[in-house]
Amino acid sequence: MEKMNKVLIIFLVLLGFGIQTLSAGNKSRTGTAGAQELLIPVGAAGIALGNANIATASGVDAIYWNPAGIARSDRGSEVMISHMQYFGDIALNYGAVSIDAGSFGRLAFSMKSLSFGDIPVTTESFPDGTGDSYSPTYVTLGVSYGKQLSDRISVGTTINVVSENIMSTSASGFVLNAGVQYHGLIIPELKLGIAVKNVGPSMKYDGSNLMRTAAVSGATRAAQLYKVDAAEFDLPSTIEMGLAYERKLDDMNAFSVMTNFQNNNYQADEYKFGAEYAYNNLIFVRGGYLSSPNADVNEYLYDYTFGFGVHYDLGSIDVNVDYAFRHLKYMDSNNVITVKLGF
Repeated sequence: MEKMNKVLIIFLVLLGFGIQTLSAGNKSRTGTAGAQELLIPVGAAGIALGNANIATASGVDAIYWNPAGIARSDRGSEVMISHMQYFGDIALNYGAVSIDAGSFGRLAFSMKSLSFGDIPVTTESFPDGTGDSYSPTYVTLGVSYGKQLSDRISVGTTINVVSENIMSTSASGFVLNAGVQYHGLIIPELKLGIAVKNVGPSMKYDGSNLMRTAAVSGATRAAQLYKVDAAEFDLPSTIEMGLAYERKLDDMNAFSVMTNFQNNNYQADEYKFGAEYAYNNLIFVRGGYLSSPNADVNEYLYDYTFGFGVHYDLGSIDVNVDYAFRHLKYMDSNNVITVKLGF
């Protein structure tokens, strides 16, 4: 028990440092953070719940939502693949695997990539295109660790390496996520989740595409090359706190409701709500709503979500297939499908 309390204290201190870092942010910094791909959610079940499942996410599906949930799995290993049709012909592909490391806890590895398709190359001299094209490469690789300290408390952390490459210019960095889940808060059905995400040093672009040619009018010397010094940009750090209430009505029916508050260092705060009905742990129907009341008009894109899932236990293999729809107000809405296997 003493060792468990020490580990919990360490995680709470880390969360405290994250909270202190984020408190310096405010709405006046809207649009100043980069690496926005870190904010794109993964996992159809959580998206259908309005991104409000920070207290309930479990297993390999919890890597994005709250790494503390990684430890809450009854399978030795899990594999997850997910595809999201984002907006503007952008697609997101995600894959992850988690393994049981015995008394040490659970380890997980993940990869998120964005596909932009081919983009025409334009220049000052050829604004309509040079005839060439390029495709940016945005990849996030993660290593996660989760441990269940007791039947109620679990903690977890993720280190993500972020790489952005546009033609011959790139930026890279690393970010830290840390979280805790407490199940059985006051009453057995009440759950609490807290997570600090995307905390890390600033990133900066560099590469040969930043080279420019300078010619001095009337000078006798040849044109010289100079390099544009790109500005650093902050990461989109957040802290999230959520509650969930799960209740079994009988042996066949169960429901849960959940809410999540997200404080941002780059835009107005967000409020998220979700609900799920489960029949015989086989069929799941989900819905959610996202809101940012303090955002400027037309600044916040998202509102309602819904989806469904099917779970089937084949004995040696546990199969989950989930679908989610996330409505966007001014662009094409998101469609997400996720397959998760447990062994």
